[in-house]
Amino acid sequence: MVRARRPQGERAGDGTAETDRAQLGGRPRDAAIDEAIILATRERLVSDGYSRMTIGDIVADAKVTRPTLYRRWSNKFDLVVDALDYGFRKQRDMYTVDLSELAPRDALVEAVRRLDPAYFNPDAMVLMGNFAGEANRTPELLEILRKHAVEPRVAMVEEVLRQLQERRAVDAGIDTRIIAMMCFGSYFASFYAGEPRAEIPERVVAVLWPAVASPGRSG
Repeated sequence: MVRARRPQGERAGDGTAETDRAQLGGRPRDAAIDEAIILATRERLVSDGYSRMTIGDIVADAKVTRPTLYRRWSNKFDLVVDALDYGFRKQRDMYTVDLSELAPRDALVEAVRRLDPAYFNPDAMVLMGNFAGEANRTPELLEILRKHAVEPRVAMVEEVLRQLQERRAVDAGIDTRIIAMMCFGSYFASFYAGEPRAEIPERVVAVLWPAVASPGRSG
């Protein structure tokens, strides 16, 4: 698990010694308990935001004890890093279609579909908005949002575009980064405008494909 820097002044919890013992070879961690804590954290991030949510609320919601949580995470910030990463990993694991086997245009449509933050969690837009809203008080949260929720999705579309370039289906001179960011941003524009997000992949690619496809490629 990648760890972002803990906000200055936030202390480790009272389970640090227990964390050390677990790392040195204590009882195996129970994945179901890990997930219960992560899911409780994600729900609290949506309802309360980072500043207002407490470890006490999380352990009560997850029906675990504080030492149980602190054996796994030494502080709230590290827990939140993993809670955000969990959403992307779960979403990624839901896909079974190999994009390399699809027709070029269909591969781009599917890649844009996989950008959707709310594909796995309908509350993802609110969760990410709460992180952005905390940027002034805790700027480190914006950095973990970029690293664990934004960059993996944008990089995935960039990689698909590069593969399509190798297949000579997409123009070699396009700016893959800006195209991927535009596609990602379309979900937020849709959310705030009240547009149905299910139509975004096809509509976005319908606009983009004529501009990015290699001459003579229509599909």
